[in-house]
Formats: sequence, structure tokens, C-alpha cells
Amino acid sequence: MSEQMLVDLMSLFPPELTPAQLAKAKTVFFKELSLRCHEFYGGKMMTVPKAGLYGFNWFNVWYTPGVSKVSTTIREDSKASFTLSNRGNTVAVISDSTRVLGDGDVTPPGGLGVMEGKAMLMKFLGGLDAVALCVDSRDEHGRNDPERIIQFVKMVQHSFAAVNLEDISQPNCYRVLDGLREQCDIPVWHDDAQGTGSVALAGLINALKLVNKQLENVHIVFFGAGAANTTTARLIIAAGANPERIIMFDSKGALSRKRTDLETDPAFYRKWELCRQTNPHNIAHIEEAMQGADVLIAISRPGPDIVKEQWIAAMGDKPIVFVLANPVPEIYPYAAKQAGAYIVATGRGDFPNQANNSLGFPGILKGAVLANARHITDNMALTAAHSLAKYAEDRGIEPDRILPLMTDHGMYSMEAAEVAMQAVKDGVARRIKTKEEYRLQARIDILEARRLVHQLMDTGFIERPPRAIIEECLRLAVVAVS
Repeated sequence: MSEQMLVDLMSLFPPELTPAQLAKAKTVFFKELSLRCHEFYGGKMMTVPKAGLYGFNWFNVWYTPGVSKVSTTIREDSKASFTLSNRGNTVAVISDSTRVLGDGDVTPPGGLGVMEGKAMLMKFLGGLDAVALCVDSRDEHGRNDPERIIQFVKMVQHSFAAVNLEDISQPNCYRVLDGLREQCDIPVWHDDAQGTGSVALAGLINALKLVNKQLENVHIVFFGAGAANTTTARLIIAAGANPERIIMFDSKGALSRKRTDLETDPAFYRKWELCRQTNPHNIAHIEEAMQGADVLIAISRPGPDIVKEQWIAAMGDKPIVFVLANPVPEIYPYAAKQAGAYIVATGRGDFPNQANNSLGFPGILKGAVLANARHITDNMALTAAHSLAKYAEDRGIEPDRILPLMTDHGMYSMEAAEVAMQAVKDGVARRIKTKEEYRLQARIDILEARRLVHQLMDTGFIERPPRAIIEECLRLAVVAVS
């Protein structure tokens, strides 16, 4: 197969496609290719030993009778489990699959593809081992009960160094995260919320530098008020944004003190906090809110045509537009630029400015694990955002390059080190080292993970996907837009 075909999938599309056709064709292509390749490989993760078998009696070392000494040692000191087993470098990726990407409730096993994808990125980008665990949170009446997830995580936490919560619908996601942060002795991280928020903040920091505006002065509109955007707003306010210059919209309208439906529903306490903080003038309509706005951050539902061009056209000077719905942004970047956007970010890597939580969680969780942290604090998420922003700025930022790329391993090791140091400052670290020691260990683990994957590819243990699969998926994509 042509190496070019494998490496540069974007070069395969016919040059005569319009921007609208190309955007749609890429979405179809990636979905079809993902399905075919998952079938070809049988998923994308496997478990392999990290210790060698040098002869028959090594079974006696790794299993019985030798391993008995490991069990009794951990019994006497449970902290030894972090160094005598792979617990110290292993993350549980846990979901009830009730809000997977833009597809909603896909049933518990339906989330496995995404959770395995998370595990793959943790290994390759963060040097972490991860296990996908999709659980059934339904009670006897068929309702998704957050307490079932909380109890499950509490029971399995002793096998992991950290927990990554994923794709849990709101309002359950708030209850699960806040409950587990209080009740677990290991870090519990909700990547859809905290991860997206920290990366969006990083992108916003650099975007504002390019347009010469200050965070505390800008008028920000948030479109969508799920776990991702409410947490993004909370982190951006913590970073210095003025909440009185923020307006947020959910499916029922603007958040404000007039939203008595949220005030009286304890499940939505996080949204009610924002109702009390933001939109002091009780602006009710998105068209009014967008007049002269500096920033739009949309994390709502897959597009296109969810965010309207006329909204962007009504914004102020050099508007910044983040449209982060997956798998399709609320408006395609070419359309946002035509409407007047100066900087556009999406969650996808096939467009400029990928503001995806994949830039955050591998380094953040690696830092928490390296420090053997008990919790991940909001300060650690803010530190990750500033680390990402500075890493990109040091290498040069411009309107189509406000964030680092996922391929830069140096970003993750630096991010991990700075997050670990913040854990020390916040008093939640149990393994205290210098920043350089944290960084070097992260770098070693990340490079070893990448070397392992490349060796498996180079030796043919990981086969190349058949050329016919790629060509058929490309044909289907082109037909879909013809």
C-alpha cells in the first residue's frame, strides 16, 4: 500500500470539492473508515506483559508461590500497591454511555469504541495504561441512577491510580463527579467537563493575545449549557473572566436569575450557580447577546448550521469562535470565517485549531499519577491550561495555530510536570519530587509507549489496514456529497 495513502488521508479527496462538500465528505469518510478498521483489528487495544518469562520457573516468580509475598506486603501497606503492581500507572475509563459524542445514549457497550479510544490516547500520548469500563447505571425502573456509578467506582478504585469519567449525561455527571471527588482516595476526573474546559481556556488565552484583548474585559457568549460548557465557563471565570460579561444559553433559553426551573431543581445546581453569577441584565435572546460579543464558545449539539452565520456577523472586532461539538462542529470553519470570524477552533484535527480534550487529559492524568495525588483540583486544571497556552506561544501562535498539536510529546511531559507540581502546592500529592524529575519520568514513559507502538507496526505485528478499505470509504464519502 502507498505510504502516502496511509499517512496523508487528506490528500485523497478530489480537489474539485467545494469547502462545504469537503467538510461533509471528511465526516462521512472518517466514520466509515473507523467502522471498517475497528472491524479489521477487532477493536484497538490489547493487554501485554511488561515483565519477561525467561524459563519455566519464572511462572513461579510471577504467579504462585512467589507472588504471595507481594500480596502480604500490600496487605501490610496498601500504598505499596502503587509500586508493586501496575496500579500506579493505570487509569480506569468509566462511562454509562448515556451521552456519547453527539449520539446520545448508545447503551452501555455502545460506548466501548470511545472508551477504548481514550485508553489508546492515554497510552500513546501520556504513557499511561488504561482500561475501558462501560457500566449499566439503570435502576429497576430503567432510569439512569448516578448512585450506581458512584458505588461502582468506589468498589473498583483500589485497582487504579486514577479514574477518568466519560460520556455521562447531565445532570447525573455533576452528582457523580462531585460525589466521587469527596469519597475516593484517588483522582477522579470528568474529561468531558474539566478536560474540555482546560483546553478551551488554553485556546482562549492565546486567541485573546492575538486580538489584543484582556480576559477580564471581553464579552463571552456560551451556547450550550451541558457539563462541558458549564465547566468551561466555571474555569474561565476562575481564570479571570468577568461573569457579568458572560451570557450562557441552554435548550430553554438564557441562563439568568429568572430561570426558576433551575433554581428549584437540585440536580442542576451547577447551572443555577451560573444563573446567579452571569447575565445580570437578563438578556433573553441569542441574537441580542451576540451583538458586539468578543467570544462565542459553543458546545451544544452536532452541526452544521446550529450556530448561524448572522450571529457571528453581529459580533465585535476580530471575533473568536469556538465551535466544539463532536463529531461535527456547530458551524463549519469555512462558513464561520465567511461570516467574519477571525479565529475559529473546533474539536477536530482535520481543521485548524483543534481544541479537543485530548490535548489535556493525557498530561493532566499523567501529572496526577506521577504525584500519586489524592484528587485533581481546579488549580491543577487551570495550571494545565496555562501550560498548554505557554507551550504553544513559545513555538509561535497565529490565528490558525493557537494550540499545540497532539503529536508533540514534549507538550504532554511538560504539562504533566506542571500539574504534578500544582498537586504538591495544593497538598494532595503523596509522591513529592522536583519538577524536572516529574518531567523526565513523564517523557520516558511517553517515549517508551510510542516506541512500543512503532515497533509493533514496523515488525508487522500491527498490520496495515488494507488499501481496499480506504478506497471504498473514500468512494462512499465522495458519493455522499455528489
